[in-house]
Amino acid sequence: MDVSLESGQCLHITGANGVGKTSLMRTICGLMPAESGDILWSGASIQQARDEFHQNLCYLGHQNALQEAATVQDNLRFLGSLKGLAFDDADIQLALTQFGLSGSAKRLVRHLSQGQKRRVVLSQLVLSQAALWVLDEAFVSLDEAGQGILTALITTHLRRGGMAVLTSHQAIVLDDVVPQILDLSA
Repeated sequence: MDVSLESGQCLHITGANGVGKTSLMRTICGLMPAESGDILWSGASIQQARDEFHQNLCYLGHQNALQEAATVQDNLRFLGSLKGLAFDDADIQLALTQFGLSGSAKRLVRHLSQGQKRRVVLSQLVLSQAALWVLDEAFVSLDEAGQGILTALITTHLRRGGMAVLTSHQAIVLDDVVPQILDLSA
């Protein structure tokens, strides 16, 4: 299977539960070895261009990976530090406001609903400088408003020349961008 993704493009991976969507996403990110073939970034294997690739990658898995006993702000700072990024209070507030969570920076994660936790995780996209967003089940636990915010954010990212690979059981409508579909059930 050959799939090519260029600036401004989106790949929507679909299929029933258990067909390998998450495994494929992890392989794309270099977290699992490919059984055959290679994943290329700027013409080089991601294993050879590892540092450059990871600087341009924002991977958000289907689990939130938040520390329940820490504040929203502390979680975002920690997650940013894992990518070598330092977020100040203004950056964090801007990202949280965009996802409808203004005033939540000092709240403990354990006091948030599942949808609010997902919005916290997704607010990393506002803070991200990565060209490639790999989003595994990003729309899970989001209400209609949250889905609209995420869809608009992905569309803006693509219009600015970014790329996105995502899984979702819902149809994805990204304004003027038509995602490539890779159906693993077929």
